[in-house]
Amino acid sequence: MDEKILPRHIGIIMDGNGRWAKKRLLPRTAGHVQGAKAFRKCLRHCIDLGIECVTFYAFSTENWKRPKEEVNAIMKLFSDYLDEGLDMEEDDVVMRFIGDTAPLDDALREKIGRITADTAGNHGTVCNIAVNYGGRDDILHAVKGLIKAGSDPDTLTEESISGNLYTAGLPDVDLIIRPSGEQRISNFLIWQAAYAEYVFMDVLWPDFSEKDLDGAIEEYSRRNRRFGGI
Repeated sequence: MDEKILPRHIGIIMDGNGRWAKKRLLPRTAGHVQGAKAFRKCLRHCIDLGIECVTFYAFSTENWKRPKEEVNAIMKLFSDYLDEGLDMEEDDVVMRFIGDTAPLDDALREKIGRITADTAGNHGTVCNIAVNYGGRDDILHAVKGLIKAGSDPDTLTEESISGNLYTAGLPDVDLIIRPSGEQRISNFLIWQAAYAEYVFMDVLWPDFSEKDLDGAIEEYSRRNRRFGGI
C-alpha cells in the first residue's frame, strides 16, 4: 500500500449484518455481533495504514424504524464496546461520535462523552462513529446552529456550513465504501461527500476483511479525481 494514493478520509457504510445472519439461519442480532468484530478489524487496519480519518455509519436516523428488539440489541452491543474502550488506547486514536445523541439513554451518552474527552488529546487516526446520524439532519443541524448564532443569511458560505457540521474540522470524505451489494448512499455524509469516490462491494459487512479494505483503496488510487476540472 506504500505506493498507493491513500485517501485522507474514508467513510464506511456497515451494511449487510441482517442478511449475513439470515443466510446462516441466525437471528439478526448475531449479524450485528459479527459486524462489530469487522468494525474492530477495519479500524485497526486503517490505523496501520496511517489513514487520517475514518467514519463508520453505525446507526442512522432511519434505523429507529427497525423492530424494537433489534434496536435495543444494537444499542446494547454499542454500549458494551464503549465499556471496552474499543481496545484502542495504545493506538493514539481520537474517538468522535457524530449525530444527534439526545435520543440515546443517559448511560450511553455519558460513556460517549467520557470517551470523547479521554481521547481528545490524542494525535492518531480520527475515528468517527455515526450514531443516530443522517446527512440531511447534519445539514439542518448546522444551519439551525448558524441561525441561532445570529448569522446573516447573506453572508453564509460553504465554509461556514462545513464548520458547523458534526464533522467540523475534518477533511471532506475522499472514499466511501459500501459492502453488501447495495448501491446507494443512504443519507450518509451527503454534504461532505460532494466529490467522494464510491466503491460498492458484494461482500456482506460481517465478512469484510482487511483485504477488502485494501482492494477498495487500490480502486480509489486508480480514479482520476478532477473536482469539476479537466
